[in-house]
Amino acid sequence: MKTKIIVVVGPTAVGKTALGIELARQYNGEIISGDSQQVYRQLDIGTAKATKEEQSLAPHHLIDVRDVTEGYSAYDFVAEASRLIKEIAGKGKLPIIVGGTGLYIQSLLEGYHLGGQVAHEEVLAYRKELDTLSDEELFGKIAELGIEIPQINRRRAMRQLELAQFDQNLENQEPPYEALVIGLSDDRAVLYERINQRVDQMMEAGLLEEVKWLYEHHPTVQASLGIGYKEFFPYFAGEVALEDAIEKVKQQTRRFAKRQLTWFRNRMQVAFHMVSEPDVKNEINQRVADFLGDKS
Repeated sequence: MKTKIIVVVGPTAVGKTALGIELARQYNGEIISGDSQQVYRQLDIGTAKATKEEQSLAPHHLIDVRDVTEGYSAYDFVAEASRLIKEIAGKGKLPIIVGGTGLYIQSLLEGYHLGGQVAHEEVLAYRKELDTLSDEELFGKIAELGIEIPQINRRRAMRQLELAQFDQNLENQEPPYEALVIGLSDDRAVLYERINQRVDQMMEAGLLEEVKWLYEHHPTVQASLGIGYKEFFPYFAGEVALEDAIEKVKQQTRRFAKRQLTWFRNRMQVAFHMVSEPDVKNEINQRVADFLGDKS
């Protein structure tokens, strides 16, 4: 029998953290962060980590597990999340993945694993190359290989091309768990306003001091490339005004939210819920209860 897991995805600032905690408390769960930046210690505000108070409401994992000088990849996430899912389920609790890093979530749910990190990164590089192609170009490659795909779409086409490219080096296996993927979204104008407000709140909470520490001590590490950090580096270099840097963070975050939604809609099978709808919590709870077989 496959292990059941809940996966909460969606764009930044949409409310994933709050829903994850609510589900964990209601269904005896533990949360695994699916965010590429929240793994880093000392980067708390700009990565929008669950606060200490929020983390006290439900167990959280894969937060603060790397120094900022260390790298972190989709391969690392799949390995560590898989181990945690097994451990959490082994305690009779519900594993809940919460995050917006689409590549990490997809890699975990696709059900394939490679023999080593180098090979895995080769697949990811090839996937990024395919992602630049139009639908027509992708489907043309499929036709050239003589592969027939019922109800072809981008996700299925890219998967088949990956298998064809790497042949025996790619293990295509069923994942050892059954996932209910819950997508959160909202009206674009509402979401963008939430993003703008959250950046302002981050500034009030001390984001600038956090970025300054990173700029002065580790300006070239992988962690410094995250949105909410790199945009302030020109300010500290005396090249732009603070107001311009803040606006740049808001702009880049809005664009990132759009890319996140595009990824989950085009690359994964996700049923989205509009968080501003009045009955959204009941809809989500009903889906979870049905998935878990909760008759209460």
